[in-house]
Amino acid sequence: MLPLYHENEKNVGDLKQGSRILLVDGVTLSFDGFKALNNLSFSIDYGELRCIIGANGAGKSTMMDVVTGKTKPDSGEVIFGQAVNLLQMDEPAIAEVGIGRKFQKPTIFSGHTVFENLELAIKDDKRFFKTLFANLKGEQRDKIEETLELIGLQELSKKSASILSHGQKQWLEIGMLLVQDPKLLLVDEPVAGMTPSEVEKTGEILTSLSGNHSVVVVEHDMEFIRSIAKKVTVLHEGSVLAEGNMKDIQENEKVRHVYLGE
Repeated sequence: MLPLYHENEKNVGDLKQGSRILLVDGVTLSFDGFKALNNLSFSIDYGELRCIIGANGAGKSTMMDVVTGKTKPDSGEVIFGQAVNLLQMDEPAIAEVGIGRKFQKPTIFSGHTVFENLELAIKDDKRFFKTLFANLKGEQRDKIEETLELIGLQELSKKSASILSHGQKQWLEIGMLLVQDPKLLLVDEPVAGMTPSEVEKTGEILTSLSGNHSVVVVEHDMEFIRSIAKKVTVLHEGSVLAEGNMKDIQENEKVRHVYLGE
């Protein structure tokens, strides 16, 4: 039986700056004898912006699949907050307790306006027709307006989401997660296919989220990583190869050899 949400909410604990929000400890996962994750261990603090890099096949996406409940590992622990065991929960329960994931390809409702996309995301009852015709509460509307300002789409709020540029669609999907007030946000390759100005704006959005949210960014664009990174975790063959600030990572001999090909 899956743990109830209210029980998990207590176990998350009183999160504050510097306290641990996520612990991945000794996680191993094999597919047909191939170890996608190999005794993977790291932790994320509340309010932290963490960048995770690694070559294709390093285990980045598999790690996010495990944290969000899409895939169960063979062994190890994944603890959210003080004592929420994510491995005992399914994907909807993990989302409810405060973990949001943004995939590389944006998933939005193209037939609805920007505002309506955020409205559909914020509603308590996710049954579509009941959600569509329900009235927004005052605090919900305030939350949407605040999010529109943060993602820079206030002037397009009444426009169809179908007209948005690729970058704007990415920002809208980030906003759709934010209105649900996640404590931890996992973002997969957010700047792929963006223009330089969109990349810069995305960096500003993600940086502004840290402090009130914990943000984990998985990205291949090293220039973008350099522009936002405070702490970087490098994965290789399903394990942590190195961890530290960008300067330390760039000067690390193992990283230069394995990831940068030097």
